[in-house]
Amino acid sequence: MKNEMPHSLSGQRLMEMYELLFERFGPQHWWPGETELEIAIGAVLAQNTSWKNVEKAIENLKRKELLSVPALESCDFAALAEEVRPAGYYNLKAKRLKNLIHLVAEEFRGDLGVMFKENPRAIRERLLSVNGIGRETADSILLYAAGMPFFVVDGYTHRILFRHGMVEEQCTYEDLQSLFMDNLPEDPKLYNEFHALVVRTGKDLCRRIPKCEICPLRDWGPTSPVAG
Repeated sequence: MKNEMPHSLSGQRLMEMYELLFERFGPQHWWPGETELEIAIGAVLAQNTSWKNVEKAIENLKRKELLSVPALESCDFAALAEEVRPAGYYNLKAKRLKNLIHLVAEEFRGDLGVMFKENPRAIRERLLSVNGIGRETADSILLYAAGMPFFVVDGYTHRILFRHGMVEEQCTYEDLQSLFMDNLPEDPKLYNEFHALVVRTGKDLCRRIPKCEICPLRDWGPTSPVAG
């Protein structure tokens, strides 16, 4: 993916980071899912668990023909919780799925496509009003399911940028997101790949005890490897 270099110093440094990560890891092919609904469900189920566990839960839903808004809305809560059990916190996640599906059914005629035609900021606010849908989950739905330019940030994003002197330790989600969105092109494809590469780097290399010696970002800028 070739992108025009931003004019701001922060943007230039972020693009250097992106290019180093992309050169090392290549395309990550995020977010797995055959439909907008499947991707949105995956975003809810992915909270506090591995993707392998999410895949098992989604396969259960597919096998029971529950990957539609009407099927999920009519599904008995206990039965739904049992199907998403592999994703962990299954009662909680089943409730969050029900809450999301209720929003789509009641306000958008059961069609995510209808919801995604609304004003992006307004959709984000509606998603955040759903009990159990936080900023990372809402932005994942908007970016990966709707293809809207919302950069998704997480703990890995903060850890990597803090260790390289890009943000303060007490930086908020909004501060982190603004750093990317204010300094990079408004490009969902770039945001998609960049976030995926950050997660790959955080999981494989920028751990609590980092593997700086083999990290593609080792010469990218100031580092503080002992920062947690």
